[in-house]
Amino acid sequence: MSDDSFIREVEEELRSDKLKTFWDRFGPIVIGGAILLIVGTAATRFYDYYTTNQANASGDKFLVALNLANEGKNDEALAALQELEADGYGQYPVLARMRAATVLANDGKVDEAADAFDAISADTSVPVAIRDMAKIRAGYALVDTAEYTEVARRVEALSGPDNTMRHAAREIMGLAAWRTERFEDAQRFFTDISNDEATPGGMGERARIMLELLTASGKVAAG
Repeated sequence: MSDDSFIREVEEELRSDKLKTFWDRFGPIVIGGAILLIVGTAATRFYDYYTTNQANASGDKFLVALNLANEGKNDEALAALQELEADGYGQYPVLARMRAATVLANDGKVDEAADAFDAISADTSVPVAIRDMAKIRAGYALVDTAEYTEVARRVEALSGPDNTMRHAAREIMGLAAWRTERFEDAQRFFTDISNDEATPGGMGERARIMLELLTASGKVAAG
């Protein structure tokens, strides 16, 4: 045997001994880590599959309820929405609450609708954007019947210059002020809408019409 062959055999034995020592020491950790990786991957995939299926099922139920409402089957729509509120997945329960309140409003049950929207806006578990939208929807539901202060209690805080919902809040406040003969307040809110460059076109046009009506009535001075 040559010196080179002997040296190679020694080196191979040393590598084998080192590998065996390493495996004896760290083998269980390596195996455990591999098992955890496999289990974690499987759990993640199962969770994704489960949540996707749950969301799809809730989405299908929500669509059925919307179709019932659009067909004027309000009692059936409310029953479907209440079921979804109880066992829906993700954000579908709160969307079901919002839609159920809208069905009540469309059915002429204004006070019940306002109460439902108020309950959503007071629920701190609901995202702030949806709570604010519930306030707006309550305001629109009550604008033709409630006292000005009742409408203001719900939406006036949303009418500030930096609030993304200011346009709708100002329109509600302006209409409520007009109906209750608070004409200067109505003029102020409609003027704010008209002067805001970010106001949606249709709403801006309605505000200008209301300002013309206010001026023509002689209740306020021309702006």
